[in-house]
Amino acid sequence: MAIPLVPKLLRAHLANLAEEGKRHDGRERFEGRSVELEVDCLTRADGSARVRMGDTIVFAGVKFQIMTPYPDRPNQGGLMCSAEVRPVAGRGWEPGPPSPESIELGRVVDRGIRESGCINTEDLCIIPGEKAWQVILDLFAVSDDGNLFDAFGLAAIAALKNATVPAERFEAGEDRPLEVSKTPIMCSYHKVGGRFVYDSDKKEELGGDERIHITLGDDDHVHSLQKGLKGIFTAAEFAEIMSEARSRCSELRELVNQTVIGD
Repeated sequence: MAIPLVPKLLRAHLANLAEEGKRHDGRERFEGRSVELEVDCLTRADGSARVRMGDTIVFAGVKFQIMTPYPDRPNQGGLMCSAEVRPVAGRGWEPGPPSPESIELGRVVDRGIRESGCINTEDLCIIPGEKAWQVILDLFAVSDDGNLFDAFGLAAIAALKNATVPAERFEAGEDRPLEVSKTPIMCSYHKVGGRFVYDSDKKEELGGDERIHITLGDDDHVHSLQKGLKGIFTAAEFAEIMSEARSRCSELRELVNQTVIGD
């Protein structure tokens, strides 16, 4: 992804708004954009989800294949996650091999899911040492108006919870729902105009500084924490972000459960 030249006027404008306690689109500091979640939207996938956050639109698709377990983990299957953002998503995204930014997106989402332990890889074993299921989670964006991290994270866990293990297709038993025991949710915060805001759009990303991505589990346990770009944050800022993240993750987790399993 080409690094855009950030107009000084944009940074100055966002900083002036921050001094007045405002954001350029009228939202409060920790107010997110509208969120839409749909599952079972890709007919050829074994599980899928579509997320729209404002004008950011992403899809997640799950497929299964049979793998040979690793020698040091003969009773476990695997999980593989990747993200792709094509030029159609917006300016700056270029054709060709996955960019460093796309790779980072996939890794951050993968880390939150993997560290949560929401998928027990031992449940993916078919024949110890011989056959196991590999879960392939593909993420792709069709519109990037900021905060792809959270959109991808939400779509990923919803698609996994929507997935069915296609055992009959592989003559490996009966089809069954993929067991996903937890609902890890990611929330991202970006420093814009000297203060952190939630769910930054593209303008705020272009005119902002450091960012932080937090993935919390059902019990508010921190499964992953990653900082991006240059800059620092204080203990007080981190405490404020964590308090907000707990509330926001709870709301999004409820949305996933209501959409996927009707709780």
